[in-house]
Amino acid sequence: MCNDRVAAVILAGGSSARMNGIKKEYFKLKNGVTVLQTAVSAFISVQSIQTIVIVTAENSSDDARYAIAPDFLNARKPEIIFVTGGNTRRASVYNALLALSRHTKEISYVLIHDGARPWVSPLLIENIITAVKRYDAVIPLLMLTDTPKEIDSKEQRTKIKEQRAENKEQRSKSKEQIENNEQVWFINKHLKRANTGVAQTPQAFKFADIFTAHEKAAECAKNGEDFTDDAEIWSKFCGKVAAIPGETENRKITYREDLI
Repeated sequence: MCNDRVAAVILAGGSSARMNGIKKEYFKLKNGVTVLQTAVSAFISVQSIQTIVIVTAENSSDDARYAIAPDFLNARKPEIIFVTGGNTRRASVYNALLALSRHTKEISYVLIHDGARPWVSPLLIENIITAVKRYDAVIPLLMLTDTPKEIDSKEQRTKIKEQRAENKEQRSKSKEQIENNEQVWFINKHLKRANTGVAQTPQAFKFADIFTAHEKAAECAKNGEDFTDDAEIWSKFCGKVAAIPGETENRKITYREDLI
């Protein structure tokens, strides 16, 4: 429908703990443009997006504004607003959805994107919007080229190490210390590569339904249950999530090496 209102949420509130002191979204790439502005630019270039919500850490909205060109901030379309995030990714998304529900006219669909994925293409964004209007929930999925393995839980590894310690009473204290700190996993399942992919963003949803789902997820969080991404929340409370091909260039910056 031509009257559908589409909004985008761009998450930039993380701590960047694995970046050795660099706030990745505010880092300038080789062309002198910040990671955050590069991501925002892709969404601005898609005409059907009317509102962009940028989620920042507490007391960090000014830094986010400085990381984006004034021309972008002063443009009437799309409108850019800033929201303070929560303690988790889920809580940050919920804050953004809540702000959208209060700030703008009725939103039909919302795209949720990691601010640390600056190389998302406008074409992928447009494909996601087309797909979400048909399926109500859609994510970009990058199929694996390596064979994936499912490892055991931390609790299982702890039990295994305790059993080994009991069976090696003569082991020295230093060796015991080394074993307890070693990076070792045990394979639980050998997954089929052809049926396994890596989720990317933006993930897109029918706004009313994902907002309700996030309200329910917030209640679950009070009992210690949390969710990895928004597709998992949709699956839990709404149903099936469609997937379309992702892009290899649409990678997420996690470590300093990813900026090279």
